[in-house]
Amino acid sequence: MVTAQNTTSVGTSKNWGSVDGISMIGLVQGPSSADAQLQVACVFEYTENDIRNAQALPANLNGLVHLDDALKGELTEIRQSGQFQGHSLETILITPPAGSLSSKKLLLIGLGDRNKFTPELMTSVGEVAAREAMRLGVMNFAFASDLKDAGIDSPTALIAGNVVKGIVLANRSETYLKEHNLSKTKKLEKVYLLAGPSFFEIAGGGIQDAIAEIKKN
Repeated sequence: MVTAQNTTSVGTSKNWGSVDGISMIGLVQGPSSADAQLQVACVFEYTENDIRNAQALPANLNGLVHLDDALKGELTEIRQSGQFQGHSLETILITPPAGSLSSKKLLLIGLGDRNKFTPELMTSVGEVAAREAMRLGVMNFAFASDLKDAGIDSPTALIAGNVVKGIVLANRSETYLKEHNLSKTKKLEKVYLLAGPSFFEIAGGGIQDAIAEIKKN
């Protein structure tokens, strides 16, 4: 059990390091409140009441619940109705109503069947997030894996590190395209990696380890 001294205040941010000119910034904030040009959130294939069940984080700490509330239930509605099924690496881009979210665009990325989830998927998820961000022409985005919000007991440090690896892979592919006059996207400058108050430092350790590994190779 996480005790009070292990928690980090909401709003805390820290630059855990940079890779290829992209600052990887940890931020204790929910996806409905993070101030970025694009918000990325991850969701599994829908199961009844999944973000509000007993296994999910409590509502006051649950970023997906906050996101759903900010959108007046539309997050649940598009999932429940099958408009967005949440298959692995499926995406949908939403323009939130004015004033509902801090970001002007919301990208949902599917994680597939929650019973088949593996941490390795998050490398591909990070890659998709960065590719879509660059395609949209933003220079920064906020990323929320939302695994614990959905009730998955995932290895926080490994998840965060894998997301960073995916972002770097996508950016390096884009750099290659630019060098060969095949792309003219803006330079990605910052990624805000969101974490809950109890997981900020653990996620940060994973991000720093990933950055060190990338630079070593």
